[in-house]
This record gives sequence, structure tokens and C-alpha cells, in this order.
Amino acid sequence: MKNNYGPIGYKPNPVVQLLNGLFLLFLVATMLIPIWNTLVISLSSNASSMEVGLKMWPSEFSFEGYQTVWKTVRLWEPFLNNTIVTVVGTTLHVVLSAMAGYVLIQRGLPGRNLMISLIMLTMTIPGEAIMIPVYQVVKELDLLNTLTSLVVSGLVSGFSVLLIRNYFLSIPYELNESARIDGAGNMWIFVRMYLPLAKAGLATIALFEFVGKWNQFTPALLYITDQSKLTLQIALRSLVVESDATSSNFFMTPNVRMAGVMIAIIPLIVIYPFVQKFFVKGIMLGSTKE
Repeated sequence: MKNNYGPIGYKPNPVVQLLNGLFLLFLVATMLIPIWNTLVISLSSNASSMEVGLKMWPSEFSFEGYQTVWKTVRLWEPFLNNTIVTVVGTTLHVVLSAMAGYVLIQRGLPGRNLMISLIMLTMTIPGEAIMIPVYQVVKELDLLNTLTSLVVSGLVSGFSVLLIRNYFLSIPYELNESARIDGAGNMWIFVRMYLPLAKAGLATIALFEFVGKWNQFTPALLYITDQSKLTLQIALRSLVVESDATSSNFFMTPNVRMAGVMIAIIPLIVIYPFVQKFFVKGIMLGSTKE
């Protein structure tokens, strides 16, 4: 007889457990040390940040880097643009995906299986293959150099629609039928019944979309040339790349660059713990249903 971890009474080899633990610690270190080194450099003074080598603690603690990158470099402008695109784009993405997922669970919907197949088909097409056609559409709609072009880019995805649909399928359909007998309409059932019961699924697609929108690079590179409309990732590239970051009258020290990197990743680090429990539950349920 076996349980989820192996035969009952099975005792894992202590040496194997030790090796597994060391391997996991190594993996964690490869991810945490670069972030910690970036944080330490960002909190160093201009002079100490130029010292060569891995830094585990600032020799001269200072917020010079953050002050310079925020006020002098004016990183707050791309940060604000990025926040607008991410919040508006993520909200619309979640709402539209949830509405599409709700439609696809309706029994008796004509062509439901065909629509699901077509949605799945869109997931097989890489974004790079349709980059030029999408650019032409954005251009024809006169959306170049607008934040709207970044909001509508990837506004709905087949992955999110099918994930939230599978989550809705886990809710007993008898609740839907009972509400209809009591006179409730589709909008009431969707807003008052399905959305509250699908918080985990909604949080999952919201987290995926939030991270995608916050880090999107290629659409911003294609659609935006106006300096006042640049998003954070494009501005960050100019900060980090040596040749772009140094001008004749202003030298970009490492603490300024690393402060820009930390400002870009802090929102993701802050948000993830709040949605982690929903994320794990939502992705597991969405992957096991029909």
C-alpha cells in the first residue's frame, strides 16, 4: 500500500534528504544573492557603489541612488505610465476573461465546443508570429504613442478564459438553475454568485496578467516612441545599459541604476504574498477540471 509520498512505512534516506536540502539551498541562493546584491548597491553612496566585487552590506549607507533616479532621472514618469497600463489592463483583462468564461459554461450554448476549440487554437500561435499584423492594427486605429495601445495589447487571452471557465465549472450548476427559477438574470448570477465563489481563479489570472503587463517590453518598444509615454521597462533598459546611461554632463553611478531596478521589482514583491494562497489554489483547480 502506498500513500502520496511512497509505500507506508517508507523512510527516506537521510543522505538523499541532506543532498536535496543542499540543492534547494543552492537554488534559493542563486535567486536571492543577485537581488540582495542589487539592494545593497542601491542603498550605497555614489562612491562606495563603484567598488568592484559582490556586496553583501553597504559600506556607506545612503539613499542617494533613489533620490537621483526618482528626481533627477525622473523615473517617476515611466513608473506612473506603467502603473496606469498595468492597473487598467489587468482590471479589464480579468473582467472580460471572467465574462467569456461564464458564457462558455452555459448549457445549450450553440457552438460552445467550437468556440472552446478556437480559443485553444489561439494558444498555439506565438506572439512573435502576429507581431507585425498587430502593429498594423494599432497603427490603423491611430493608437501609436498612446498608453491605450499597451492596455489593449493582450487584453484577453485564451489561457485566462479557459482557466476561469474551468474554475466556474467547479461551482455546482444547480446553483445557477436555482437562481434562474427564483427569477435571477445572467448579470445577477454572474456578479453576485459566480464572481464571489471564484476569487481564487480571478486572483490567479489577475496575478499572471499583472506580472505580464508590468514587465511587458516588446509592445512598449514597438508602439511608444514619445519620451513622455515610456514605460518602466524601456526606461530601465536605458538606465542599466552603460552606453545609454552615461551622457556628457551626467554620470550614472551603479547605485542609481540598481535603485531603478529595485523600484521596478518592489511592486511585484509586495503584491505576491497577498495573492499567493489564491494563486496556488486557483492554478491547481484550473489545471484538473475539464
